[in-house]
Amino acid sequence: MKPIIRLGYIDLSFHAASAALVQRVLERHDYEVLVSAAPHEDMFRRYGAGAVDMLASAWLPASHGDYLAPYAAQTRTLGVLYRPYCIWGVPDYVPVDAVQSVADLLRPEVATRMTRLIQGINPGAGISRFSRAIVQQYGLDRLGYHFENGIQADCFVRYEQAHARREWCVVPLWHPQFLHHSHRIRPLDEPLGLLGGQDDATLIVSEPFARDMPAALLEELNRLSPGNEVISELDHSICRDGMSALQAADAWLARSAAL
Repeated sequence: MKPIIRLGYIDLSFHAASAALVQRVLERHDYEVLVSAAPHEDMFRRYGAGAVDMLASAWLPASHGDYLAPYAAQTRTLGVLYRPYCIWGVPDYVPVDAVQSVADLLRPEVATRMTRLIQGINPGAGISRFSRAIVQQYGLDRLGYHFENGIQADCFVRYEQAHARREWCVVPLWHPQFLHHSHRIRPLDEPLGLLGGQDDATLIVSEPFARDMPAALLEELNRLSPGNEVISELDHSICRDGMSALQAADAWLARSAAL
């Protein structure tokens, strides 16, 4: 009978992409992989309660550090799958001499053109927490800018529609993410440092479970590091090409093996 491992991931498409790559590694080592997804805080609570054995992934130290902190002592960190960072971005057709920094959104000639709604994703995401702080601490709310939470499609489709209309808009986003695979989005300078900096998207596993895993498997998981561009590509395959996460992972793995 195959050993079973319960692999969890945060319920966003790019997390599904990286989890699919991890799943294929585990399966090559003859594990049966039971996969589940949940929103940010819920997934870390499930991990802490022992409902999942491995999580792909924890963004450390900034975005998910507080979520993992209660369970850090029982956790082994493995490979860094990619290095995410959050941005406030604008379409590349917005002139850099007009809008280079978040603070430029306060300029009257910019505020009259910029869409005031800043559409985000779910409230537990790091970019959502950071964005709420930016709106308040830069005083953007005084000019009618407002951040709204929503599902992934609310954020991404709204950006694509605004881009098609050549609107001036701000998108609260991150790398890796599929929009970067098909659009040139320019990050704004954010001098107050509220976006959290670069994290390590770290594969984590409960220490009791890790002690029973083969050394060769742990070594391979430590080496697994597809990077930002690959995850953005897989995310695009999932969200815009209609592939499942495993189909996208398998197609990329096949191309990589052929190189």
